Amino acid sequence: MIRIITVEREFGCGAAMIAATLAERLGWKLWDQELTQAIANEAHVDCSEVERHEERVDSRLYRLAKVFWRGSYERGTPLTTSQAFDADCMMRMMKGILDRIAEQGNAVIVGRGSPYLLRERTDAFHVFMYAPRQEKIRRLIQSGKSSREAEDLVDNVDHERIAYIKHYFNADWPTRTLYHLMINTGMGDDSVIETVIRTMNLLDVNAPRTPLTERT
Repeated sequence: MIRIITVEREFGCGAAMIAATLAERLGWKLWDQELTQAIANEAHVDCSEVERHEERVDSRLYRLAKVFWRGSYERGTPLTTSQAFDADCMMRMMKGILDRIAEQGNAVIVGRGSPYLLRERTDAFHVFMYAPRQEKIRRLIQSGKSSREAEDLVDNVDHERIAYIKHYFNADWPTRTLYHLMINTGMGDDSVIETVIRTMNLLDVNAPRTPLTERT
């Protein structure tokens, strides 16, 4: 039985709003900004610090500096919070948090590598949402971005996600074989939600039943 939906997405395609509506329709818990807050609470840092590292790889200069910190004669000196919390630390925490969320079930999880971290679970349904460039720009302008800012975000944010997935999972982004459904949000939010629910239900009905004791 499917108890988890992961939503990976191209930036600007409207997936955050669609996922929120989907979770409301199903009566499930949404994990989007809630994931940011959960990591911040566990790491004892501000949400802004978590957002700075989300779905990004630390810079090459930072990674070299971290090697120096670890190997320096001053390595016994405690690191500052900003030095201690980085993308590697967040990834380790994300794995544990997502495992706990998955065990609880009835969750819609947005991004953060969730399709990759939960790819072995048979009760997870993975969706990738995308849209034409102009549709993404239109949505971002509608949300309050300037035309120039919207174009810059659409052209650059997904490059960071590509690097993030390559670095932590040695995989292409998107990994098409990972998803049960890849859908163009340009067809409209309501149509996307209906398609996700219908496809998920069809998969659930036709899935072979594994005894509970054998499930991971």
